[in-house]
Amino acid sequence: MKILIATDSFKDSLTAREVALALKIGFLRGTPGHTVEILPLADGGEGTVEAVLDATGGQRIPLRVMDPLMRETDAFFGITGDGKTAVIEMAAASGLEKLSPSERNPWITSTYGTGQLIAAALDRGYGRILLGIGGSATNDCGAGMAEALGVRFLDGQGEPVGKGGGVLGHVERIDLTGLHPGVGSTEILVACDVANPLTGPEGASVVYGPQKGADRQMVRKLDASLRHFAGKIREQTGREIEHTPGAGAAGGLGAGMIAFLGAKLEKGFDLVAGMVKLEEKIRKADLVITGEGKIDGQTRYGKVPFGVARLAAGAHKPVIAVTGSMESGSEALYTEGITAVFPVIERPMTLEQAMRHAREMVERTGERIARTLSIRC
Repeated sequence: MKILIATDSFKDSLTAREVALALKIGFLRGTPGHTVEILPLADGGEGTVEAVLDATGGQRIPLRVMDPLMRETDAFFGITGDGKTAVIEMAAASGLEKLSPSERNPWITSTYGTGQLIAAALDRGYGRILLGIGGSATNDCGAGMAEALGVRFLDGQGEPVGKGGGVLGHVERIDLTGLHPGVGSTEILVACDVANPLTGPEGASVVYGPQKGADRQMVRKLDASLRHFAGKIREQTGREIEHTPGAGAAGGLGAGMIAFLGAKLEKGFDLVAGMVKLEEKIRKADLVITGEGKIDGQTRYGKVPFGVARLAAGAHKPVIAVTGSMESGSEALYTEGITAVFPVIERPMTLEQAMRHAREMVERTGERIARTLSIRC
């Protein structure tokens, strides 16, 4: 039997490759002799670069850029094995994990470092850029990103407004004359799995601002600043981004990518799946094992297990999902192509204990799956 193990990461615990490899080890311990292929996956967030490079034989490029508070930090982007596509995770430069809890403040955090990663890719002349925008610490509508690429944001006196979501309400003029020349000749795709507009009750500030450090008063001010900024973009570029689905992703970075770089927003899982040839690999398998750290009612909205199940159902292949936490709503996935879900937790334990022993628990889960499949009734 040919098994394809195509999993996402277990966040803050195991990478997608580590999860898949642990499942493979356990599975072959339970029933040796099968052909098992592993394929790390991601949905456009953390792990996207690793998944694409692993599947294409690409290389990782280290780079020093500015973090959300404009301090130098180590970051990276990837180049696919054919040398044609640069793959970037905005979280590598502008992610929430770059900051301590006390430093989180979307009023002042900037996507400038993400722009530096994009600029580095443009400088090298790759024909396509794929940007994953999960995990942001920012609410600046991509203004920092655009500034790193040569765009200037000026107040009524013609002076630069500064950085962060809080200054966007002061922008009166957008100067695009210095925009990086590579933008017009490069296809830029944004992996985006949310449909939030830029502003309003479902917008970037209201929905995601609190997790980035904004209190209720700051949320209101940030939303007003984004509305003002969207108006200036509309007036001066002719692009309407305020109500575009996905514009509110990553603190409005989705909107900024459309407005300043002419990017296209697409489903993150679909982009990654296409690049790693997931559908083709599923067709060649007899059984598919997928998984992620938590499976619940939200999994069906673009997460890796749902995407894998959807493709497998089209190829009439059975799917087993593995997860660290199986929560309310997960049963809905049984109608979406997932045959069974195996939680890895074996006994009552704290989150810290679960994360510390994740690898061996995933291995043992792989073995349990294999032994279950070997039953002949």
